[in-house]
Amino acid sequence: MITLISWILAFVVAITIHETAHAWMADKLGDPTARLMGRLSLNPLVHYDRVGTTLLLVLVVMRAIGIPVIPFGWAKPVVFDPYNLKNPRRDSALISLAGPASNLLLAIVLSIALRLSAVAPFTSLTLSLFIYPIIMLNVVLAIFNLVPIHPLDGGKIFIGLLPAREAADADVFLRRYGFIILLFLIFPTFSGTSPIFFVLSPVIDFILGILIPGNPLV
Repeated sequence: MITLISWILAFVVAITIHETAHAWMADKLGDPTARLMGRLSLNPLVHYDRVGTTLLLVLVVMRAIGIPVIPFGWAKPVVFDPYNLKNPRRDSALISLAGPASNLLLAIVLSIALRLSAVAPFTSLTLSLFIYPIIMLNVVLAIFNLVPIHPLDGGKIFIGLLPAREAADADVFLRRYGFIILLFLIFPTFSGTSPIFFVLSPVIDFILGILIPGNPLV
């Protein structure tokens, strides 16, 4: 039961930090839309999507209890108005990058806190039951969202890095076909492995090996 609670808590923390970071960056870059919509908040309920978040939560819980499913879902998207941004393409990329960056930053901070707590073994053991899942889900969410395909954050980051003409063509293509491509990449092939996680797993394992070395869950 404690393990299940810790994974649910990790899920709530990860998506809340992620979406709040999007809203915070948009506000800092001159667009108050997300703030006016109440999204600049650490209240997880304002980021909850009835379909996407519920689906993701159910799959995370299934994974936590040992059912081999691939977590997939989404939080309520943070809306911003590009006309309020000084450099819409660049600033859109920065807003998108803020989500994964906040997840990685939180994972690093918690990793440091966990190491510092090692001087008190009981405290370290207690913290690890909750901190390990939070670190793991934040890392997975960050790396997954950096894949350069719409509607993931990586899609907008990719567009922001391209020259204007190429960015326009790539944006049209990804808006039209990105979600279909993502579905093909997420779901398992005949070998039973998801193509996208076949590529991402070594990266995720490498980062987790640094942040929580010796963690039996890695």
